[in-house]
Amino acid sequence: MSFMFNPYPYDDPNAINRINFDSPSRRTICCGPEESSNTLMKLIEEKIKSSRKVIIGIDGYLSAPMGKFAEVIISKCKALDIEAKSISSDTLYLDSDVLDKKLLKYLPEDRETDPVLLFGSLFDEGYEGLMDSGKIEQLSKVLKDFTDSGNGVLIVYGNGSLIDALRKYYDYKLFIDVTQKQTVLNIRNGVCGNLGTTKRMPINLMLRRSYYVDLEVSAGLRGKLLRNNEINFYITGNNFNKMQMLPLETLKELFNTMVTYPLRCRPVYLEGVWGGYYIKRLRNLPDDMKNCAWVFDLIPLEVSIVADIGDMQLEFPFYSFVQTVGPKLMGEKVAEVFNNYFPIRFNYDDTFHSSGNMSIQVHPDADYVRSNNNELGRQDESYYVVVASQQAKTYLGFKNDANIDEFIEKAKRSEKTGEKFNHDDYINSEPSKPGMQFLIPAGTIHASGRNQVVLEIGSLTVGSYTYKMYDYVRKDLEGKLRPIHTYHGERVLRRERRRDWVMPNLVQAPRTIREGDGFKEVIVGEHDLIYFSLRNIIFSERAVDETTDRFHVLVLVDGEKVLVRSLTNPSRFFEMNYLDMIVVPAYFGPYEIINRGVGVVTVHKTLLKDGYENNV
Repeated sequence: MSFMFNPYPYDDPNAINRINFDSPSRRTICCGPEESSNTLMKLIEEKIKSSRKVIIGIDGYLSAPMGKFAEVIISKCKALDIEAKSISSDTLYLDSDVLDKKLLKYLPEDRETDPVLLFGSLFDEGYEGLMDSGKIEQLSKVLKDFTDSGNGVLIVYGNGSLIDALRKYYDYKLFIDVTQKQTVLNIRNGVCGNLGTTKRMPINLMLRRSYYVDLEVSAGLRGKLLRNNEINFYITGNNFNKMQMLPLETLKELFNTMVTYPLRCRPVYLEGVWGGYYIKRLRNLPDDMKNCAWVFDLIPLEVSIVADIGDMQLEFPFYSFVQTVGPKLMGEKVAEVFNNYFPIRFNYDDTFHSSGNMSIQVHPDADYVRSNNNELGRQDESYYVVVASQQAKTYLGFKNDANIDEFIEKAKRSEKTGEKFNHDDYINSEPSKPGMQFLIPAGTIHASGRNQVVLEIGSLTVGSYTYKMYDYVRKDLEGKLRPIHTYHGERVLRRERRRDWVMPNLVQAPRTIREGDGFKEVIVGEHDLIYFSLRNIIFSERAVDETTDRFHVLVLVDGEKVLVRSLTNPSRFFEMNYLDMIVVPAYFGPYEIINRGVGVVTVHKTLLKDGYENNV
């Protein structure tokens, strides 16, 4: 399930990418609904003169302001005495009761195995699976008749307007995109509901349905439209009054320019019951944030990416960027192996000076995720300790003498009765020190303790399947007991991973694999069970590296500031501050990292291992 149930409504102004985009096509970017609709009206008027009719399709990501933009166009048409009308795609969906029954397969209501109905199975039937085929045929006939003998402007708008059966009828096709964070905020604020229904369920059930159904079909169609050049205009839709409309050719030219730079995503910040204060202070987050538990610096489906091209900033969902230029960003083979998903996720877990630990938890392997959730990929993790204060520790595996059956029995009893027990009797822990790397292959019980900040790096799972085994009988920030998932947790738990195996395998001594003029690269974590390699590049002045057929992700974990710059095109660079995170694209080639501060710096580097495709 997606982490992002309750993102904090803050747009980090520092997480931008300055892109040299001096192409003549930048003049085709329209800003605001007025300029955007005026540009479209010029095309409409020209088309009306030649054929007396225009059909427009306006689709978008869930919660996009498709109807509002259709209203603007219709108002302008009427002001010019052009007959205009619109049809909402809402009319195409199955009756809500029929749809609810159909979706039970994907959204089971089994509170014995999933007490708060958090998990589900990814819907794989596209928009058409949510719609009435007879209604699609009826609208197709309306569009065909209008094509043959209509007058004026007909607009079809709403989610699913650009499905295959309808797309061929449109003269102009538009897609309005919204970032994942804004989409979740829009759902929470009542701006939109679930597809095919006007009912508002409890917010957790709305978001579960959105994740497994609505967002999946919307993102799937968006990717198809972008890859296959099936739209005329792409519109950024987070803020209707500040929308930006780009011809698809301009969008692709911009994305193809961006992918020649090192890139930073715009993080999403979330409060949490165990949240700390280190990153809140470091990044000057709003005072009214209770704390900062999670920092999604590079959770691929959740974050956005901002291009500053001089006179404007454009924000896109990072996943839209990946759907468009994924092979250039990740590497062609990587994109093929991972079905064009970005295969690694990164975030910070901050318990610094917090009230407690993260939950004792475990994650599933690929077979479990595929069979239970219809998702691609396993969920391995790792913790790199960035900051550790007094008594900080990391939990990993079971103690050698732990009675695991007894632990599971107590965890189940605690889940049902709220009875506390001493988890330290069973779970192995290790004092945390900055620079330690903990590997957490699927099935390994673990937790980050209080008083530290860890850089969490995990393998591809489209959602997040964190099965909490014990959470100290703790309430969330809304005063509700946090859900526990012992049913699933027990089934994926690797009981044999005790301290004697964990410490030599999952908490490794660093080993140097490369040395150059004044720098060295060391592996801090690598194992056959995990398909990525975790490394540190350590230097005082300068280090060099190179991407070939796969991307690197760099994090400045110790130091003030570094410059990451291409050696073949020095105009392609990014200046990283402490704890910034960037993606170096697969075909960036040779690059240098220059220390812009004082002392020795450490840059944490993640890349896919050789033979990664055998571990997916």
